[in-house]
Amino acid sequence: MRSKARRFILPLYLLLGACMPVAPSNETATRAATATETSSSLPPMKSFSVPHPYAPVASNTDMARDFLDLSFSLESGRPLPIFTRFEGPITVRVTGTPPASLAPDLNRLMHRLRTEAGIDISATSGQNANITVQAVSRQQIRETLPSAACFVVPNVSSLKEYKAARRTKQTSWSQLKTRERLAIFLPADAAPQEVRDCLHEELAQALGPLNDLYRLPDSVFNDDNVHTVLTGYDMTILRAYYDPSIRTGMTRNQVADRLPAIFARINPRGQGGRAQRLAKTPRVWIDAVQTALGPGANAAQRRQAATNALRTATAMGWTDHRRAFSHYAMGRLLQSVDPAQAQDHFVLAQRYFGTRPDTALHRAYVASQLAAYAISAGRANDAIYLLQPHLDTAARHENAALLATLMMLRAEALDLAGRPTEARAVRLDSLGWARYGFGSDWAVRAKLREVGSLNPARGSLGAL
Repeated sequence: MRSKARRFILPLYLLLGACMPVAPSNETATRAATATETSSSLPPMKSFSVPHPYAPVASNTDMARDFLDLSFSLESGRPLPIFTRFEGPITVRVTGTPPASLAPDLNRLMHRLRTEAGIDISATSGQNANITVQAVSRQQIRETLPSAACFVVPNVSSLKEYKAARRTKQTSWSQLKTRERLAIFLPADAAPQEVRDCLHEELAQALGPLNDLYRLPDSVFNDDNVHTVLTGYDMTILRAYYDPSIRTGMTRNQVADRLPAIFARINPRGQGGRAQRLAKTPRVWIDAVQTALGPGANAAQRRQAATNALRTATAMGWTDHRRAFSHYAMGRLLQSVDPAQAQDHFVLAQRYFGTRPDTALHRAYVASQLAAYAISAGRANDAIYLLQPHLDTAARHENAALLATLMMLRAEALDLAGRPTEARAVRLDSLGWARYGFGSDWAVRAKLREVGSLNPARGSLGAL
């Protein structure tokens, strides 16, 4: 199992947890949940259809290094002696009480894995499935792993079986010699996007790497939780993971010898790319970020931790997305006490995120914060200008909660600009996406109120 549950960060729209693999003691995987409703007075729920992932922009030199660091370590830093994966066709079944959205989302994901990653994976109803996705209640998950919202475990097929084998070698990722049978536990009573996000992260780790690296800007294998569906980068990593020239039982050096030829074949555009060779992320920065944006700390401790993360990023001389994320974290934590200073950090975050396609989603998050501040300051046209480029980005990354929030912000800015007819149309259109992203009617309406409170024409100011 993974060394510890991935912690919570604070993106734009809600407190997101994450998922990871599980074993004895503290090698686990988790994600958050939101209630859903069987009937609604809101417009019908929308969902995404055809995926449009960006191709990876990393050089093959960087991807080979990433592959090794992802595949031969747990998140704790503990090295894994051998490479493991499924050998042969992989079957997946669903048990428990799955929400209606799970089957279509699983089918879409497996189609992507077959077509983009070349993995022979299919659905089955048989009890001997390689991977069992069991939908259980959030309460059952909390009773099993209090800090988790979803997780994946090797060598079991049910929650009952996991409880019986917990804290034994059977469920230890570090003791795993081959992958034959795993179970993923998802919250049946979460919002559709929460369930889907769990599914993508957990299934990716059931199939492939067990580690997370903060240095990866466009991957779900990153504890910053910015990406919640598998990216083009992730699919390329998984395609390499299941390349026929490597197999279970190989050592790091044996796999490393084969990677240059593998990536040259599956990612030819990465051959001519300039390697970034980003420095490893020190534990002091990771711990500071997790304290700043995770559970368990008070406001003062969070701000101090964010300050420490920013100091570390500056001392390391970083100019990449990790420096940007440090400013973003500081901005999030200063919003309630010093909005102007928070905006300064968001501006710096946007600058360091740059213009690369692999940080487009990060920039969408930051733009939402800048736009929210512009609305609260009565600068409607500035907010409209800030938001416009990022609606397509949220849609392309299949982030309905982010897309809905950006649309709600745009509607509020249009209202403030004296364009109420356009505002009503955009706000109405946002609700279908909000139902997928937030789940319940009360959560959707709470987000509407939260965004509406930013508008000075409505009275009280607010912050996202």
